[in-house]
Amino acid sequence: MISLNNRKKINKSKMRVGRGIASGKGKTSGRGVKGQKSRSGVAIKSFEGGQMPLYRRLPKRGFNSIKKDRIAILNLEKIQSYIDKKNIKTSEILNSNILKKLKLINKNSNKLKILGTGEIKNKINIEANLASKSAVEKLEKVGGSIQLKK
Repeated sequence: MISLNNRKKINKSKMRVGRGIASGKGKTSGRGVKGQKSRSGVAIKSFEGGQMPLYRRLPKRGFNSIKKDRIAILNLEKIQSYIDKKNIKTSEILNSNILKKLKLINKNSNKLKILGTGEIKNKINIEANLASKSAVEKLEKVGGSIQLKK
């Protein structure tokens, strides 16, 4: 058990520079002698002695908008291949939550769009945010349906 008078000091007092030789930080106050860095009001941030600084050596990368919708795109042929592999059951309604759970679309996507590339043979009900005209036509031809969320 630590008593109050021999515990480690929590609030250490600040080093007072320039207060005489004996303090260990007297005269030049630990700044060395002469030169730019010994003067006050000098800031040489990211200066690397004339070498090309790191922030200029690295390539510029784009900009990611925080408002941007992350839309997961799924083609009919991809859905059909998942049905053939028995990853997706045709009996249940296919929506983004199920696809995220099965890791078939990215978990960070907040919208689902169905596109009409390829053919679909099985009847399936889909719930999505967006769909192309061709995808809707092909699904209805097979006897499936697509529900668009607003």
